[in-house]
Amino acid sequence: VTMCFRHSIAIAVLTTLCLQANAANEPITTWTFESPNTPPELSNSAISPPASASFGTGTATGVHTNAATDWTNPAGNGSAESFSANTWEVGNYWQFQTSTTGFDDIGLYWEQTGSNTGPRDFQVQWSTDGTVFTPAGSVYQLVNASWSGNPDNRVVDISLYSLDLSSITALDGAATAYFRLVDASTTAINDGAVAVGGTSRVDNFSVVKDYQAPPPTPPRQLPIAGDLVFGLNHGSGARTLELVRGGA
Repeated sequence: VTMCFRHSIAIAVLTTLCLQANAANEPITTWTFESPNTPPELSNSAISPPASASFGTGTATGVHTNAATDWTNPAGNGSAESFSANTWEVGNYWQFQTSTTGFDDIGLYWEQTGSNTGPRDFQVQWSTDGTVFTPAGSVYQLVNASWSGNPDNRVVDISLYSLDLSSITALDGAATAYFRLVDASTTAINDGAVAVGGTSRVDNFSVVKDYQAPPPTPPRQLPIAGDLVFGLNHGSGARTLELVRGGA
């Protein structure tokens, strides 16, 4: 929303003062990995092909230690494309590079999942020089959310992550800002060891300004006496039954 006020000066020069109303969590840069910004698939490379931002300006890449890594574009979370890789080891990462010039109170929103034998634990890191990276937030855990390209089967609760970076003033108005999702352990999503063929997948990564935390997700609950339970034939393995509770 833009509000413009015209002000007349004594020498008859007209100036316009425009005040831009701030919108919380307005994206600065977003990667959806959809065409025409889908990175080409590449086999046997430690470094992924670059992926241009779908909104704003920036580049996403992946870096692994294993030169046998395959970089692919399986279905996203209710969309045709995402960014995926196998052969994960501790310290391997997804990286997103952009500029926050003119913006402050930075935050991140993204979606991430993996196969059962893919890495479970990740840590966000940030930098303004691309060399020294600082951890932010706690180590977070992935689940196998069984993404599909069908928008009707979009997973909305267990594969969406966000992080408040508004207290990091170095990211305010930074000419270049880097954000990494770093593999933090050898534990897989199934609680075993990460397998060579285990994958991790990222989608819809957004760097936002004027960050505001999302409302908490209601806790999952099991049915009790008196509930109505509906099986809605979802293709997502993360969503099995819909529960309705309360008086008629």
